[in-house]
Amino acid sequence: MFWRSVVGKLAITILLLVSFVLFILSILLLQFFERFHVQEAEKAMIQAATKISMIVEEHDDKDMVMDLVETVKEPSSKVLLYKHNESLWESKTTNQSLTKVKEISPVVNEDMLHVATQNEVFNEKLTVPNNDSEIMVIGIPMRKQQGAIYVLQSLDVINQTRAETTRIIYVGAAIAIVLTTIFAFFLSTRITAPLIQMRKAAIQVAKGEFNTKLPVLSNDEIGELAVAFNKMGKQLNFHIDALRHEKEQLSRLVNSMADGVITLTRDAKVIVINPPAEQFIRDWYFEHNISDETMQQLPDDVYAVFQKVIEEEKEVIQEVQLQGRNWVMIMTPLYDDTYIRGAVAVIRDMTEERQMDKLRKDFISNVSHELRTPIALMQGYSEAIVDDIAESKAEKNELAQIILEESLRMSRLVNELLDIGRMEAGHIELNKEEIDTQMFVEKVYKKFYGMAEENGVQLSLTMDIEQPLLFIDPDRMEQVFTNLIDNAIGHTPNGGHVEVVVQSKEDSLHVEVRDNGSGIPEEDLSFVFERFYKADKARTRSDKKGTGLGLAITKHIIQAHEGVISVKSKLHEGTTFYFTIPQ
Repeated sequence: MFWRSVVGKLAITILLLVSFVLFILSILLLQFFERFHVQEAEKAMIQAATKISMIVEEHDDKDMVMDLVETVKEPSSKVLLYKHNESLWESKTTNQSLTKVKEISPVVNEDMLHVATQNEVFNEKLTVPNNDSEIMVIGIPMRKQQGAIYVLQSLDVINQTRAETTRIIYVGAAIAIVLTTIFAFFLSTRITAPLIQMRKAAIQVAKGEFNTKLPVLSNDEIGELAVAFNKMGKQLNFHIDALRHEKEQLSRLVNSMADGVITLTRDAKVIVINPPAEQFIRDWYFEHNISDETMQQLPDDVYAVFQKVIEEEKEVIQEVQLQGRNWVMIMTPLYDDTYIRGAVAVIRDMTEERQMDKLRKDFISNVSHELRTPIALMQGYSEAIVDDIAESKAEKNELAQIILEESLRMSRLVNELLDIGRMEAGHIELNKEEIDTQMFVEKVYKKFYGMAEENGVQLSLTMDIEQPLLFIDPDRMEQVFTNLIDNAIGHTPNGGHVEVVVQSKEDSLHVEVRDNGSGIPEEDLSFVFERFYKADKARTRSDKKGTGLGLAITKHIIQAHEGVISVKSKLHEGTTFYFTIPQ
């Protein structure tokens, strides 16, 4: 509204101030002019009375005296002459209230003798009986004769003069107020126009447009304010850019960390999270059969630690087992002075470290175990041949066949150890070539179709081919498919199913091998790609034998193709191996 604006407030202030000053000035002027007119009228009446006194003292003829009096006095005034032992003389007047001397005489008669005898000047304002009109009476004594001269003047004339003066003052005050109003609006507009521009510029700055500048149109305080505003916008822009740059650096730093980072408010709302932490939450969702589309729910393990941190106001360390991996969570309170405003959690995957410690201890025992069985068999059957326990040629051939199979098994073990040793040392060689995706996948599928039927397992293939050609090492990649599909069939009971899903897109090859077999225990899930890992015998077909190096070799082949491989599994529900290779 106008009255709430700076223009309105400034204009009203100036107008009220000027109006107040004019009001006081008008009152003082009216009082001054009222006294001035009365005093001037008194002086004129005294002068007239003095002149008439001189005329009366010099002439005795009443008619002559009255004629001379008419020339001296004002036409609207009335003169009364009082001489001792003579009748009262009175002049003519144009004022109706002074025409009837009978009404006026009783008012002044009682003072005439006093004026005439005491030789004093009479000055009074009187009210005419039966008329209520006010008159001014000036009486002076005669100097040479005993008597007095009274001059009567109606106050109507003075009131008319005062009214005219009042009207002039009011008209002048009104003109002054109008001019003041125009001036006030002009002045307030000139003052507030830059302020309005500053308000608009401040709104633009509040919206984030920190490059907004104000024109500097004067060298006064408003101009200095505009200069200061422009400097403020420049400094704000500089500091906001610095904060944005610092925030981007912090975000890149957090996102590049190998450990998961989650920052929480006091209400347990996530405000910062990096990819490793998101993966941790997704794994928790998968473990608890929760959809991870929104990622709104904070994992119970994280929330419990968060509550403990807020209540105890100290750092809390807790270990979490999830999908066969060991996670160590360190959560620390965030302070705002002395008030806890939230917490920050660092989630570190300790699985690799603990696996390496375990593998170091188990490697020698695993190799010894794998070599001890064939060596013991070969030694036993060789002694049987040397000691002629096998007498017939057929028996010797049978023992020799067993010795050959065990030697081949040892050879495969040694070759696979050599292969994985070269792969881990980074010496793997790939013979890449361009092949037809569909033909390659169908070849592998037909290779295992008969094996699946023999084991009572339904093998299915689903393909989504957008990119018909692949640039890979076909022998190594066939080894990957062989290991994954063979493991899936081997761990799936009769009547189960194994599904192979292949998606060949423009930018990547994505493969999933799913089964509804025995699954992998959570405590073993993180070891499936390690050397000599084998599923528990209770979950493996009795006729399946292996060295436990297949999945480790598979992982290295995928990594050599610059891809990634992972696994999800639930005990007694099934396992899914999936890998992605960039085109």
